[in-house]
Amino acid sequence: MTGDHYFTAEPATTAHPREVEFTVAGRDYTLTSSGGVFSATRLDPGTAVLLRKAELPSAGTTGDLLDIGCGFGPITCVLATCAPSATVWAVDVNERARQLTAANAARIDAAERVRVAAPDDLPADVTFAQIWSNPPIRIGKEELHQLLSRWLPRLAPDGVAWLVVARHLGGDSLHRWLVDSGWQVERHSSQKGFRVLRVTR
Repeated sequence: MTGDHYFTAEPATTAHPREVEFTVAGRDYTLTSSGGVFSATRLDPGTAVLLRKAELPSAGTTGDLLDIGCGFGPITCVLATCAPSATVWAVDVNERARQLTAANAARIDAAERVRVAAPDDLPADVTFAQIWSNPPIRIGKEELHQLLSRWLPRLAPDGVAWLVVARHLGGDSLHRWLVDSGWQVERHSSQKGFRVLRVTR
């Protein structure tokens, strides 16, 4: 056993690369994952609900999109596939996750449209037409609020953020906190114990 978590910057866990297969919006994906990253062996159930229930970008979507906590890159790769004219920024504190996301973006021929970065390395002047996240609830409520308070203000005036949170891990309390913080929040859908939240200014 190690002390590694998916939010560890440099996981010491042996990589053990593996293939993860899933289908979103009629498209099949085969991406590479490994130990030491979030949901290393499968598409996380919350991520699956988010990609199934939220409104995926259209082919005509342009501008910059953000995936907060990209892991091995399933959300990033779906966004890049759905919106070939957009730039997708993939942010994660985990170096191995960033490497996997970059490799998976290349695997789907989207390397030129995907920018992978550590949080502190993303240019400060970029604003986002869409923000997507299955946020790392287990870092703790205070840290989660700090994370969202860092990224949500970078939403463009007419932008939209899509978040998925398990109800039993505080999905409803996060909804209330977002509203109290001045955001417009709609519970867009619920499935398998997860809340999909649509957040706008």
